[in-house]
Amino acid sequence: MTEVLPEGFQVDLSIEAGDWPTKEELEPLAVRAIGAAFASANLQVLKHTEVSLLFTDDTAIRKLNGQWRNKDKPTNVLSFPGSDPKGDAYGPLLGDIVFGYETISLEAKEMGVEFSDHISHLTVHGLLHLFDYDHQESDEAELMESLEKTILASIDIDDPYADSPLVGDGE
Repeated sequence: MTEVLPEGFQVDLSIEAGDWPTKEELEPLAVRAIGAAFASANLQVLKHTEVSLLFTDDTAIRKLNGQWRNKDKPTNVLSFPGSDPKGDAYGPLLGDIVFGYETISLEAKEMGVEFSDHISHLTVHGLLHLFDYDHQESDEAELMESLEKTILASIDIDDPYADSPLVGDGE
């Protein structure tokens, strides 16, 4: 499957803190995961929409989690939606997705998955939150998890929920 981003879609990727791979290594992972989400999930954006990905450490994401969710602990990923949708299409500022290095690294080890696969999964997970998908109620969680599994399977990543309750605690 070829993952194609919508026309003019921009991924603004920054590394702030943490022992992350380089931007040149992270960007193709992110673009592949985001492209797969657009190809598999019928997500609609306006032309020239942008998403921001911030890769940081647990200290920074803990502060954000406390400030925005009143949870004084680090987490794997947080999503901050941007502009309201215009009908079914989102954008031009889709939002921000923030990743916490130490938590993600530990989860990948505990789950026995490749670090890159876990980053790809959390990118999809965070992106779906920007499109108003959620997992607070069981029916919402089932829908979101099913969509994540379909998207990840399209890029040859195994079901992240098969043996683990770890994903999705942060957003």
